[in-house]
Amino acid sequence: MKQLVVFCLSIVTFSMATVAVGKAKVSKTDAALVTSEKKTKKGKAGRVKQAPETFKATFETTKGKFVMEAHRHWSPQGVDRFYELIQSGFFKEIAFFRVVNNFVVQFGIHGDPNVSQVWRDKRITDDVVKKSNKKGYLSFATAGIGTRTTQLFINLKDNINLDAMGFSPVAKVIEGMDVVENITGEYGERPNQGKIQAEGNAYLKKSFPNLDYINSVTITE
Repeated sequence: MKQLVVFCLSIVTFSMATVAVGKAKVSKTDAALVTSEKKTKKGKAGRVKQAPETFKATFETTKGKFVMEAHRHWSPQGVDRFYELIQSGFFKEIAFFRVVNNFVVQFGIHGDPNVSQVWRDKRITDDVVKKSNKKGYLSFATAGIGTRTTQLFINLKDNINLDAMGFSPVAKVIEGMDVVENITGEYGERPNQGKIQAEGNAYLKKSFPNLDYINSVTITE
């Protein structure tokens, strides 16, 4: 099934109105699980350094700590990228910029626009969906086929409708789901992805001062 290709930056309502996406139709809320990254000739989808078959990652955030467990056989390309991001120190002062109650928490745009620009060209190939987008599972957001880069979302409920859209889970929360559920949703979908890409955390901290952030992510096993 063709993946989401609608470049939606924010959704005002969560109605069940649908938008066409290839041969599929999805709700506007689901369609927002895309990135604002444009396709370019540079950064063609490719392979990254292989991750361990299983590992745990501890997230230290402004709201507290939670732990995720990744399984490479679920989504090889996605888990390899997740591992690469952690090992490169990407997850420092990374905002949870989009929180939709009873749906998802989204993050993964770097606070430094220069760093964001580099990663926007490092797209990875898609994985077959082997696990369902259940509550607590982590998947990459997308801007179309072969466009996964750094943006991810944690499901706040069982969103099995996302499975057929090509969202392949890479990990799941095994400790601290209460922390994830308490990440501030004060601003909903108001932060503009385009402005985050262009201005970074300077824009977020000025316009949305109460956002929660990832302080660090470390591999613990």
